[in-house]
Amino acid sequence: MSDREPGGVAAIELRGVTRRFGSFVAVDDLSLRVGRGELYGFLGPNGAGKTTTVRMLNGLLRPSAGSLHIEGHDVVSEADRVRRLTGLVPDTPPLYDHLTGWQYAAFVASLYGVEEAARDEGIARWFERFELADAADAPCKGYSFGMRKKLHIAAVLVTEPKVLFLDEPTTGLDPRSAARLVEAIAGQAERGTTVMLTTHLLHLAQELCHRVGIVAKGRLIAEGQVSELLERRGDATLEATFLHLTEEAEAPHDAADPAAG
Repeated sequence: MSDREPGGVAAIELRGVTRRFGSFVAVDDLSLRVGRGELYGFLGPNGAGKTTTVRMLNGLLRPSAGSLHIEGHDVVSEADRVRRLTGLVPDTPPLYDHLTGWQYAAFVASLYGVEEAARDEGIARWFERFELADAADAPCKGYSFGMRKKLHIAAVLVTEPKVLFLDEPTTGLDPRSAARLVEAIAGQAERGTTVMLTTHLLHLAQELCHRVGIVAKGRLIAEGQVSELLERRGDATLEATFLHLTEEAEAPHDAADPAAG
């Protein structure tokens, strides 16, 4: 059995994870496994619990119940070890405006203990890949949103994380930059990096991901290879399957009950 298959070695594992904010349940008894080297699409409508889940997996939020593991390590009790294994690209990149692009990438690399020679080679390579080389010595405060996004992605990739989390990574990117990023994501997975991707671009998930999980109201409502999900419903596209499943999951229960009302 391949590590990429659900029954292989788990790079990411959630067991009965719940996260509450007061009386609101953002993530509800969520369990899933992502194999090593798998490119996993984590999909759902706004408010489905995707970003909350990613934040918990990166130690930025604690679960109200359940457990989360990265490469077999508990995210809560082994936080420092887990942090060394992961890279997170959030929807809005966190930069230090007084640093230059190169200084920011070097700072991020230093947090992960990347050696200077490897750091400089990695920064140069990824800056060239994402067309940032000409702005390397410019302060981050002058970067556009798209440039800021590319800079943070480049900085994270320099650290060579074993598990990479990408939350809406193409937001704010022009088509050429988005295409280069998609190539980079696929390349990382081919080299053995585990990637968990959240995106509203369902055609991208259909093209790129080995498997996808669809969540609604904090619960996992469907999971599998795209071809399997399409075959189950007879849909032509992942978008059609996504819309059908999420609409059913979010419909009021009494609307489906002919005896209600």
